[in-house]
Amino acid sequence: MNTYLILKLIHIVSSVLLVGTGFGSAFYMFFVNKSKNIEAQAIVSRLVCKADWWFTTPTIIIQPLTGIGMAVLVGWPLTTPWILISLVLYVFAGVCWLPVVWMQLRMAKLAQTALEDKTPLSVEYWKLAKMWEWLGYPAFIAMVGVFYLMVNKPNW
Repeated sequence: MNTYLILKLIHIVSSVLLVGTGFGSAFYMFFVNKSKNIEAQAIVSRLVCKADWWFTTPTIIIQPLTGIGMAVLVGWPLTTPWILISLVLYVFAGVCWLPVVWMQLRMAKLAQTALEDKTPLSVEYWKLAKMWEWLGYPAFIAMVGVFYLMVNKPNW
């Protein structure tokens, strides 16, 4: 297998882990918050934080490295419109994701505290949950756009 195909395999697998982990985390956090089960919220929010550190963070680094590596090997300039737009969408998704990391960590701590103290979740938790959810929508749409561009490579 040549270098390009190895990079492509790593790129595809890491993109699946990145978007799959993000979508799966969002799914579980969304529905556990609807349940209002503090014990479940404490567990799920803690696991979502772990999933981000174990899966999302490494793939966030791997994606641009392998993508740029493939472009260089093939001879596509990074200013090729579909590559440039992909990079812009990727950075946009990352800008949405960075505050989400802090929010998840804070929500996990707030949920654990509420569980231990046997108190309802705080107003702060619910504000963070709402912001967390709303930052996820544009990030997910941006990543769908990146997938579209990766697959179709439109010749604009």
